[in-house]
Amino acid sequence: MNEEIKKILAINFGGIGDEILFLPTLISLKKEFLNASISLALEPRSKGIKDLTSIIDEVIPVDIKFKNKYVELLKLLIYAHSQNFDMVISSGGNKFISILLFLMGIKYRYGFYTGKLSELLLTKAVPLNKKQYASLMYHDLISPVTDIKTLRPVIELKKEISKEENTILIHPGVSKLSVKLGMIKTITPKLWAEVIDKLLLSGKKVILTGGPDDKECLEEIKQTMTQKDNSLFVDYEGKTKNLMELAELIASAEKFVCSDSAPLHVAVGVGTRTFVIFGPTDYNKLIPSGHDVTPILAKDTCSVKPCLWERRQKTCKNLECLKMSADDICNYLFY
Repeated sequence: MNEEIKKILAINFGGIGDEILFLPTLISLKKEFLNASISLALEPRSKGIKDLTSIIDEVIPVDIKFKNKYVELLKLLIYAHSQNFDMVISSGGNKFISILLFLMGIKYRYGFYTGKLSELLLTKAVPLNKKQYASLMYHDLISPVTDIKTLRPVIELKKEISKEENTILIHPGVSKLSVKLGMIKTITPKLWAEVIDKLLLSGKKVILTGGPDDKECLEEIKQTMTQKDNSLFVDYEGKTKNLMELAELIASAEKFVCSDSAPLHVAVGVGTRTFVIFGPTDYNKLIPSGHDVTPILAKDTCSVKPCLWERRQKTCKNLECLKMSADDICNYLFY
């Protein structure tokens, strides 16, 4: 098969975090099919993934969120026919996916098992195992074609980065869309401010960063802080202009603190010691095993967590799973 495969189409819809989690699958494909080009169909909001790796030759934006998704998928279908791909893989769990891949007329087709139809229409319908790290779940898609296994994302930095000792980088990771939809996954700005104050008073250099979605949260953090004039505090709001600059900033920090958001997966990709505040989501599915990524969890007795995505599409009003103190969080960071 290896000599046959010259052009591969991969389809993975989601945010930038989903694309980073999908990277190991593409890395292993490239190692198996060295001479093949890889095209990635994704949502327009995630096209920045191409800046983080050299293995993606082409990104194909498919706007399934804000335009007519059926028209967009039809365009993708027509484009696939015009490009003569040899293999296609898709991470979608919708029963329609196997029909879409079949209609593309691509010889080798791989997707998740969604019923008998997927067995008939796909070269191989792979069992979907959601009870594992998401990168490994995606990687299962290519188990029929390669024994190579890439266990976690790898981001290719464009320059050599030196670690700055005694620095803690903080990125709140607030998504306006998530908040609007009632999916709260991080602590309050007031608590972030208390954490930063304690770290500064302990002699740590703290860098606070974030993007446009974090603006309101960042401003409230800075207004609430008592140590904002401390010489060890660096306000880096809005200073990173793209994903690569964020990756370089995270790579330069000794430790990184964030929420369950895309910067977490960037940090995994650059190998920085990372601490992640988790509440209603399942950390087992979102961080790789190993000592360099640690979940920070509340000492609550909620009997249904993790509930977001598992049992509900919105977080509950109590959010006991996010009730922790600044001391609780800082205790992780001092060791």
